Amino acid sequence: MKKKIFLIVTFALIFTFVLSGCSIIQNFLPTGKAGSTSSNVLFEDDFSKTSSGWDQTTSESGTTDYKDGTYQILVNQTQYDLWANPGKSFTDVSTEVDAVMIGGPVDNDFGIICRYKDTSNYYFGIISSDGYYAIGYVKDGKQDIFADQLEFSDAIKQGTESNRIRFDCVGSTLTLYANGTQLTQVTDSTLTSGDVGLMAGTFDTAGTNVSFDNFVVKKP
Repeated sequence: MKKKIFLIVTFALIFTFVLSGCSIIQNFLPTGKAGSTSSNVLFEDDFSKTSSGWDQTTSESGTTDYKDGTYQILVNQTQYDLWANPGKSFTDVSTEVDAVMIGGPVDNDFGIICRYKDTSNYYFGIISSDGYYAIGYVKDGKQDIFADQLEFSDAIKQGTESNRIRFDCVGSTLTLYANGTQLTQVTDSTLTSGDVGLMAGTFDTAGTNVSFDNFVVKKP
């Protein structure tokens, strides 16, 4: 079991937000993948078009950008998280994405954001490449997880194998899945709506590099 030090992460996110000011303009443009035939799909993106609205930033802390038909997040600092979002607003959602580690330590974290209000308020569901998971939050700039530490699950594929992550935010119930298996569920009523997003981070070793694909937001 392990627990991340979350105390400085919010400052990292604020710095990223400043660097990605150009994405604020993109957030008001049409985004995502057109032509979906499923009536319950609210938004989807296969990252084949770099104009779909996600942040495109590079700094000493890392990079969030499109690459090779996917969306990649590289984190170059320890105990640090970077994130990106497409500029949407939803209430109750079931969000899924394919995620795979393409570089860095297996002692990492990556996953999905929901109800993103601003840099200081949102929920996240994360897994790691060594099989751990957690649901967490940022509230008024303070970041933490709902459990005492990240827990382990055999349902999470380790190393460089791809995982299908699902994060449901429905009412006050938050539920995290990996590869069709429910990992954990918590209740919290602080945040009721907001943007979705992707995040990746480090623990004691820098260099986390995660590739995301086939992002979809559905009605629960």
